[in-house]
Amino acid sequence: MIDIEEIEKYLPYYLTAQDKRSLLEEINRFPDNINQRLFTNYLKGEKNIFQGDGFKGLLFVNFPDEKIGKKPAMVISNTCDVDINNKRLIPKRVVYAPIFKLESYEKMLTSTQVGENGQPLESIRSHIDAIRKQHLSDIFYLPKCDSLPNESIVFLDRLNNSSIESFCLDNLNEERLFTLSDYGFYLLVIKLSIYFSRVKENVKRSFLQSASLV
Repeated sequence: MIDIEEIEKYLPYYLTAQDKRSLLEEINRFPDNINQRLFTNYLKGEKNIFQGDGFKGLLFVNFPDEKIGKKPAMVISNTCDVDINNKRLIPKRVVYAPIFKLESYEKMLTSTQVGENGQPLESIRSHIDAIRKQHLSDIFYLPKCDSLPNESIVFLDRLNNSSIESFCLDNLNEERLFTLSDYGFYLLVIKLSIYFSRVKENVKRSFLQSASLV
């Protein structure tokens, strides 16, 4: 997933020299350092929504099922777009993806995919290992932390959205589960870039041919 030789070219421009060195050191230890380093308390108390934030219970629907429920979710929208201080003609909506327990996902795969005509158990274990190492482009892995007692995953292909006001702006910090550190945030940005903006898709897209005038 991560090409260490190229990674320095894409480090955030606003980081100090020391911050860049620290971030590179963390990335060089990837994936053996996917643990609580992904989270930070530095922004605790900030009355804003940050990309990668986890929240306790956001509205969620899984089409074609029309039933609406609530689940923990991670914000996918970029921080600037959902800054509550930015006044816009048309209010922005917050895009987020539901958070699931990794253990529940593994149990589901084991019960439905392992069998006479299904996948061998070892393939399920390899799949879970790949998730923990952030090797899958459509799943973001979240290790346990103080406010996230279970290993969890975020499916990037199950996006929902809601108004900023639905985030209980007066109680943001009570509803917020976690905020990503620089390292965790950068891993998320890389994952989003690969999943949604893969340049090398090997699809030729020619210019629209103008219709001839008769």
